[in-house]
Amino acid sequence: MKIKKQLIKREIAGDTILVPVGKTVYDSNGLFVLNELAAFIWDILPEVSDEVQIVERILADYEVTREVASADTAQFLRKLREMGIID
Repeated sequence: MKIKKQLIKREIAGDTILVPVGKTVYDSNGLFVLNELAAFIWDILPEVSDEVQIVERILADYEVTREVASADTAQFLRKLREMGIID
């Protein structure tokens, strides 16, 4: 999946945060705090081509049902699309 905005993932005081850089600083409303699963998805976004691949990777790394993995993935990707971060 293609990430459209310039964001760098950082660990700050125990939180995982996406920090806008470059001209994305002017287009965003600040920092984005990620939970553990969102950070995992963020890390694999450049390696996957669709939501199904993300769910498969989650199932391989986490003890969770397919339904939960699918719902959480869909929710996170929907939010990224709404914010114009991914296509």
